[in-house]
Amino acid sequence: MAWILRGTFLLLLLLLSSQRAQAQHCASQQFAGNGYLVCTVDPASDDLRLYWRSPDGRPFRHFRELADAVESQGEKLGFAMNAGMYLPDFTPSGLYVEDGRELRPLNTNSVNAEPGRVPNFYKKPNGVFFLSEEGAGVLTTEAFQAGRPPARFATQSGPMLVIEGEIHPLLIPGSSDRTRRSGIGVCEEGEVRLAISAGNVNFHDFAELFRDHLQCPNALFLDGGRGTGIYDPALGRRDYSWHGGFGPMFGLVK
Repeated sequence: MAWILRGTFLLLLLLLSSQRAQAQHCASQQFAGNGYLVCTVDPASDDLRLYWRSPDGRPFRHFRELADAVESQGEKLGFAMNAGMYLPDFTPSGLYVEDGRELRPLNTNSVNAEPGRVPNFYKKPNGVFFLSEEGAGVLTTEAFQAGRPPARFATQSGPMLVIEGEIHPLLIPGSSDRTRRSGIGVCEEGEVRLAISAGNVNFHDFAELFRDHLQCPNALFLDGGRGTGIYDPALGRRDYSWHGGFGPMFGLVK
């Protein structure tokens, strides 16, 4: 009888450990001497959404306000991350689709200037991350405009980091332009991986993270510097944006 009880107890511990492992989507990783927090999502089983404004039309701006809104609907926010660039009033800079509704149009504008003077969003090609009934995708803005895949959620940002397995041609190896950065990629077996750097990295190193370490043939830059942040209660992370808040935000709902 004692060995049966011990066996049952061990089985319960294994089940609980497995459930905790499945519930934890974000974990610290090291690559090429830099630290990152990487969150992995399976679109087939995980409920990843985009958020921008509350029902009264005001931008959420802060992760705590988003978490409270999700909880008021009887759900729980597993983690959240900034989801692209935005204007001073927290309006997304480009395409934004939420629950199948296009709230901001695709931005196909260009900035004609020396490469170092072009804002990140306009470093062509920029791109779109989207979620549809078929799964997730990252496309250049031009490819998205040409195909117009049906999207339940979509956010436009830039520049692209990785395009069909190749690093964006404007990203310079060894660049001294280093800051905290966040991005998203669609990776092996259709998994989505979001990453935020622990310290300052350049664009090229960040793109290599997605291509070589996370195995993402297509990846998109989300934002840098003070525009990056993550919310993950399990890890004790409730970052604050020193821009006064975030615009669009990713949220994993449980």
